[in-house]
Amino acid sequence: MSSQPNRYTIFILLLVLCVPQTIAVTPAPEGVKLYIISPVNGDQITGPFTVRFGLQGMGVAPAGVERDKTGHHHLLIDVNEMPVMDMPLPSDERHRHFGGGQTEVLLDLPKGKHSLQLVLGDKDHIPFSPALISDKITVTVK
Repeated sequence: MSSQPNRYTIFILLLVLCVPQTIAVTPAPEGVKLYIISPVNGDQITGPFTVRFGLQGMGVAPAGVERDKTGHHHLLIDVNEMPVMDMPLPSDERHRHFGGGQTEVLLDLPKGKHSLQLVLGDKDHIPFSPALISDKITVTVK
């Protein structure tokens, strides 16, 4: 018996590797509002400053916890192009995850103009469908 894989095995492996994998997205309840409580758009502030997250129509739960009508916050800082909305959100200095269920953060940004925007993620950091996104605000750190 040969130790070489047969053509059928190679075909199946290629099929699995080449077919796009889909991730289930969580449907968003109707009437949900995601927003930044403070600061407000146009504020001129000194750092560090607190950003408070607002959510109406759903609850907040830590990442990994599956509860109906709950999610957790992700704060986009100076992001000009929205991330892919059917995959887990990136996690870096510009895409901050609050998987512990936090509803505020103390930010220390450099002086200048900065944009802030929230995206609500499900238990797996995947945005709801349709995506629940706050209005983008701009603040100036003096």
